[in-house]
Amino acid sequence: MQRLKKILTSRLLGIGILVVAQVLFLFLLIYQASLYYQIYPIFYVFGIVLVIYIINRQEDPSYKIAWCIVILIVPLFGGFLYLLCGGRKVPKKLHNGTTQASARMQHLLEQDAEALKRMDEGDPTIAKLFHYGMKSAGFPVYSHTESKYFSSGEEYFPVLAEELKKAEKFIFIEMFIIDEGYMWNTILEILQQKVKEGVEVKLIYDDFGCAVTLPNHYDRKLNAMGIETYRFNHMRPALVVQMNNRDHRKIVVIDNKVGFTGGLNFADEYINRIVRFGYWKDSGIMIKGDAVRSLSVMFLGMYSYLKNDEDSIDYSRYCLDCAKEKGEGLVQPYSDTPTDGEDIGLSMHLNMVNHARRYLYIDTPYLIINADMQRALMLAVKNGVDVRICTPHIPDKPIVFQITRSNYLPLIKAGIRIYEYTPGFNHAKNFVSDDELAIVGTVNTDYRSYYLHFEDGILLYDVPAVKKMKEDFLQSIAKGKEVTLDDCLNVNVFVRILRAILNLMTPLV
Repeated sequence: MQRLKKILTSRLLGIGILVVAQVLFLFLLIYQASLYYQIYPIFYVFGIVLVIYIINRQEDPSYKIAWCIVILIVPLFGGFLYLLCGGRKVPKKLHNGTTQASARMQHLLEQDAEALKRMDEGDPTIAKLFHYGMKSAGFPVYSHTESKYFSSGEEYFPVLAEELKKAEKFIFIEMFIIDEGYMWNTILEILQQKVKEGVEVKLIYDDFGCAVTLPNHYDRKLNAMGIETYRFNHMRPALVVQMNNRDHRKIVVIDNKVGFTGGLNFADEYINRIVRFGYWKDSGIMIKGDAVRSLSVMFLGMYSYLKNDEDSIDYSRYCLDCAKEKGEGLVQPYSDTPTDGEDIGLSMHLNMVNHARRYLYIDTPYLIINADMQRALMLAVKNGVDVRICTPHIPDKPIVFQITRSNYLPLIKAGIRIYEYTPGFNHAKNFVSDDELAIVGTVNTDYRSYYLHFEDGILLYDVPAVKKMKEDFLQSIAKGKEVTLDDCLNVNVFVRILRAILNLMTPLV
């Protein structure tokens, strides 16, 4: 009831109603114009031309097919809808601003010669994965970094709180969801104390992600406390694509010495303080040492864009020299944006799939994959790789859950083993393979994460956290239920039809 009350009184409901009203008005306007002026044939020809244009675009085939179906079924309206919302367009201001900000950050990232030598002298097949991150977006590889993996919010939160209390110079927080409750109130109390001690605290939160959980203009309240706060991509009741791009990253940086990321937002269900969808299974990672610098630069890039006053930012104050930790292996933090022309999150996942030799274990809340990922997974298992995937059993979004389940059948037929985490909702976003490689971060295996959102992750090689991630996965599936071929086939015909329709429209969701 409390959640429903929040939704009914939130900005999201009001803005949603206004946007739907605009869509209906536009539809009626076009429809009436077509009746009065008898110009329907023109719209039909326009739809065919637009379909030809879409087919020849360099985009995911399923995305193109979905739009072609919409336009051909309702050419009168579908074409205008595509011009407004299709093509995965990023608003000009957002595109130019974030692109320029990222370019300004590149001089802050330097490749350590020792780490590079260690990488190139090791396994060349491993080096290829790290070279991709370096060449595609300039993310360095680090060797002097310690990492600690958290298999739940209950493990993550106490460590995060203690590290925040140790801050001496600055704290950076970039978060998709912040919800008022025990977890956030505890963090806020620490941040207020740190401000009193002279520590700079800078916070970015996604306006859409917090539309239901935070009051309007909550940033003003935090700024009044001395916490420099920015809302990413302000929600507005306009029929434009700006709300389609969200800051889904979860980054915490303390003094450029300690960094956190993973699937965990700042809300009580993530630490199981409250129960929403059974037990909330999640993951996170803490790094200490050289690699924290990349997380700092990611934050500063977004901060530079939102502040829109580069001359006032002294970057040297924040990119301090990191302590040389006695880290094992290699660590490469990376980010992905919808503005860089490179699907880094998807490519990192594909590289992991294609590299796996013995096993590949995947945690994901949403198994909504494109043809390339499906083909890669099926090829891996046919090559003898033990591929297993753990998804939720209790969904947070019922419609999205039906799309996830619609992807089970072809994968299971190919030999991939899929488990549903029966205690509740599995929100972890992990790839781990062969006791040596892993990715932990914010990237879901779905279209929004791969193509539309600002995301981050960390590629790990030959570090203790990898084996802990493997153990965590095996413990999760031991508590879950393996989905069988019979489970996929014995589905109500109406549910099958619903899944088929939803799966077709998946790229537009």
